[in-house]
Amino acid sequence: MLEELTIKDFALIESDYLEFKRGFTVLSGETGAGKSILIGALSFLLGGKAEVTQIRNGKNEASVSGVFFLQPPSAPVSIKEDEEPSNAYEWLYFHGITLENNRVLLRRFIRDSGKSGAWINDTPVTRTDLAQFSSFLVDIHGQHEHQSLMKVSEHRKFLDGRAGILSEVDEFKKRYALLVFKRNQFNEYSMSESERLRKLDMMTFAVQEISEANIKPNEDKILEDEEGRLLSFEKIYSEVEQINEMLSSSEMSIVPLLKKVRRESSVVVEMDKSVSALDERIESAFYELSDISDEFLSYKNKLVFDPSRLSEVQERLSVINNLKKKYASSVNAPLSEVIDFLSSAKQYVEENSDGNNKRDVLATEIRQLEHEILQRANILSEKRKAAAIKLNVEVDQILSKLGMNGTHFEVSITEKNGSEVEQICGPYGKDNIEFLISANPGNPLLPLAKIASGGELSRVMLALKTIFAQSDSVDTLIFDEIDTGIGGEVAVAVGSHMKSLAKNRQIFCITHLASIAVYADNQIKIEKAVSGGITSSNVHEVCGNERIQEIARMLSGDSDTEQSLIHARSMLEKFSGGF
Repeated sequence: MLEELTIKDFALIESDYLEFKRGFTVLSGETGAGKSILIGALSFLLGGKAEVTQIRNGKNEASVSGVFFLQPPSAPVSIKEDEEPSNAYEWLYFHGITLENNRVLLRRFIRDSGKSGAWINDTPVTRTDLAQFSSFLVDIHGQHEHQSLMKVSEHRKFLDGRAGILSEVDEFKKRYALLVFKRNQFNEYSMSESERLRKLDMMTFAVQEISEANIKPNEDKILEDEEGRLLSFEKIYSEVEQINEMLSSSEMSIVPLLKKVRRESSVVVEMDKSVSALDERIESAFYELSDISDEFLSYKNKLVFDPSRLSEVQERLSVINNLKKKYASSVNAPLSEVIDFLSSAKQYVEENSDGNNKRDVLATEIRQLEHEILQRANILSEKRKAAAIKLNVEVDQILSKLGMNGTHFEVSITEKNGSEVEQICGPYGKDNIEFLISANPGNPLLPLAKIASGGELSRVMLALKTIFAQSDSVDTLIFDEIDTGIGGEVAVAVGSHMKSLAKNRQIFCITHLASIAVYADNQIKIEKAVSGGITSSNVHEVCGNERIQEIARMLSGDSDTEQSLIHARSMLEKFSGGF
């Protein structure tokens, strides 16, 4: 749930801080007041496009931040490296980001130079990361992004949630992954016996050769550094000798001269205490350089050229480079590639020592898994088809109430192509699932993405979200253009559905219809103002008499007439239970 939103120099908004509550919140205001700017700022925060044109005129940076409350998980959070996060807590756990009091802070900025940045709590993240994480927090429906129901890949998840088979699908996915692993193993054994034995011999030799070399991580780099020192012995000795000469070998060297300076400085201090700080710095410099001089002298005395050690180093590097040529991508590759090859070679030798016996065992296991998976896939498919029939009717009924009488919704379930189980089944079963819709009687069923009208699209989203509310984990829904082309009883029905959906979710809706706004638990007004020739959009919550006036304005365009105010008050009392 979105609790706080701070906007600074974004489009027409100079500076706004808003606190939000759970339930149904409407955003209202005159046409052109900047209602969509507020949604745009939120979309920017959630990973939408960052453009220099979003910066307020005359400013060099726009920023948006938001605090979200996450419902505590019902069980301890854990996720494996090869799994995809299925909720916000898993995503944070996977990326090593911790929460405080179940709250997370998102921040993002864009500068006039084009540079942008984003953070989740104190962790910098990419735009892709931000968008992925925020998709678990907010859905924006209308002209903006975050339209999860527009992704065909998400349709299967929604239908499975409605069918109550999410846990069964997860188990199916694990069994399918095991089948894929077994098939890959079997393919290794499907080569000819001579080829298998040839590869086994090669891997056995590699294990022996690499193991006997007894290489250590980064040994090549350590040896290369030592070789460089030994080859450059004469140059190093000459340079160090010159350093020692300049530091301390004669009365005109740095350390003796600095000693004299220190002596003279102490005399000056006795006469003028104001230079005591300088005297202390000279003393510090003297001791530091004296210490450096001693260490360089010690280093020079230890310098010994050892031809036999150079020969040993070069011979060892030759062995390592020969292993790289054989078992790494190139002689310049990191030594870790050879170590990794040793590990994989050991595994191959261990797995292939049994020969065809292992192949026969795998073949039996694969047949059993294929039979089991096909049975499971058939069961999942039947449950999906049963749930789809009910869903078709439920969506059509809601769309009819929302002013889309004659619109027909249908879940398309088709079988994957292929004649073998490995072709028929995928990680989630044997079904291709997509939501289709016919906007008018007699029109063909088309994918949801083909719906042109933003208002129609938003109402389809509203119908689906109303049905999927119990299985959808996204806590905050935002509807833009929900009231395009509707009014009267249809608008009342839209408001009623919003109210119902907000019982378990945080709902935001941009609307110009009073018959929708009066159902809201909270109302925010966006106003445009001009000061000093500069236009700004101001955002604030309205309640009490101010909300009555805003509803009256939405009813008749006039917030001052007694008739409009009475009508507004009565609608709020009837549909909102107060104001």
